[in-house]
Amino acid sequence: MKRWLIREEIPSEIDENLTSYPKTLRNLLFSKGIKTKESAEIFLKPNYERDLLNPLSLLNMEKACERIEKGIARNEKIAIYADYDADGIPGSVVLSDFFKYIGFGNYRVYIPHRYKEGYSLNNSAISSLKSEGVSLIITIDCGITDVKEVKHANSLGIDVIITDHHLPGETLPSAYTIVNPNHGGDTYENPNICGGGLAFKLVQALIARGNVEVKLLGWEKWLLDVAGISTISDMVPLRGENRALAYFGISVLKQTRRQGLLKLFAKKRILPLHLSEEDVGFVIAPHINAASRMSTPELAFRLLSTEDAKEADELVSHLSQKNEERKHVVEGMLSQIEEILSEIKVKEVISVGNLAWHPGLLGLAANRAVEKYRRPVCLWGTGEDGVIRGSCRSDGTVNIVELMGNIESSYFLDYGGHEYSGGFSVTKENISDLEKNFLLAYEESSTKERTDSPELMIDKVLSKEDINWGMYEVISQLAPFGVGNEKPLFLLKNLKILSTSFFGKTKNHIKILFEGAYKKVLPGISFFVDLSLYSHVKADSYFDVVCNLEKEVFYGRPSLRLRIIDMKESVL
Repeated sequence: MKRWLIREEIPSEIDENLTSYPKTLRNLLFSKGIKTKESAEIFLKPNYERDLLNPLSLLNMEKACERIEKGIARNEKIAIYADYDADGIPGSVVLSDFFKYIGFGNYRVYIPHRYKEGYSLNNSAISSLKSEGVSLIITIDCGITDVKEVKHANSLGIDVIITDHHLPGETLPSAYTIVNPNHGGDTYENPNICGGGLAFKLVQALIARGNVEVKLLGWEKWLLDVAGISTISDMVPLRGENRALAYFGISVLKQTRRQGLLKLFAKKRILPLHLSEEDVGFVIAPHINAASRMSTPELAFRLLSTEDAKEADELVSHLSQKNEERKHVVEGMLSQIEEILSEIKVKEVISVGNLAWHPGLLGLAANRAVEKYRRPVCLWGTGEDGVIRGSCRSDGTVNIVELMGNIESSYFLDYGGHEYSGGFSVTKENISDLEKNFLLAYEESSTKERTDSPELMIDKVLSKEDINWGMYEVISQLAPFGVGNEKPLFLLKNLKILSTSFFGKTKNHIKILFEGAYKKVLPGISFFVDLSLYSHVKADSYFDVVCNLEKEVFYGRPSLRLRIIDMKESVL
């Protein structure tokens, strides 16, 4: 059971600073660390010119632009080499669309196969690009740790421009130049920009320099739909420049001309007028990622770049099918994990695997397992190349990279990642020692205390009468929501339950109808629930509910509902 904490009331002096806003909005702004009217105006009213930073202030951006301009002028064959996820692929579309717009056609997009080639640059792909006549590679969302691969490219006479936002290793690749805000010496104000956002900055910089012909001033704003997809999908903090990229990205998505997105919206009954960051996170991004996880990543690139309605329709049908297959496989993996853990004592780190498990889906399954078991989770399966590959996710008690780093370096074939997620590969001979090594490494890592009662910080207590469109409009001013700008959490007390029902293919989603204000029905919904926790939730009982307030659109008709985060039986 989670512990509920009510956020402190806004101090009187800060309340006075924000007095021009409604009371609820003042409280919500304060909960996000906003204390002055000036900072509130900046947050509530993103401005393209003000909030998007000077792209030429990125370290090495001028040098990167000079080399690209030279390549264009000489009609060199340029390769856009992108990561295969919902950050890298939209980022590749940003640069590809720019090349098309300025009339430069001597380029190709290369996205490595997740299982056959693995993440980032590889020597085989570089050699293949050389045979096609490529003399310049521009990476999108990858390359910062590819020391050997860049050296190989150099030996073939290929210049490599790395644009990446991931943390560099101890040794930097000997690239022609590196554009990465996390690169030593860079003072760019937004080190948390994503790969697709960085591709957008590259296009901005090329336009700002004025050495390539752009027919329409401000044309690059049409690229914000895909830059926004990258920003929201990669879960970077939505503050400052990232907030602007997401905010204007959604604005452009609502009027996008991309055939693939329009066909996807139609299939999923998304009305562009009502599109939100949730549609990006739960519809667009999964379909992009389904391409690399269940098929080939080029299909996602084509989905976002095709101008042919028929091709778009075929791509949407194919990727929708693959996305459904992905859901089914993940549910099967979770069932197997639950069965395995039901027969043993759950240890400090969960480490299980199956030779038949799909490596590209391990991260999704690990995320769900962390939510249920509140432990770091490391899962493994077999890649198409026969190598054992794994994904790890943290519960917040340990840094995943530190955890793997505390295992003898010769144990893994390779490993890497971030604080909360990472991946590794090992030989089949080493599988049997995996759990033991993870447990020993956990003991040696800088672990934080685990609580069996995670905290929920509630922003405000509301009444049933507060659930109305006026309240929703107040909340929506804070959107788009995401990391660093979470949706407000509300507490409603003593809600009477009218009915409950489970839905979904595996009946793991719940819909609860509450009695709202004036005896009206107030719907609530929660996804991927632990069914055992809802066995006592019956009609005519009363519950206190922690929730978000959200808009649901069904056949064009908007309505309000609660997104249930937690529930406790009321003490009447």
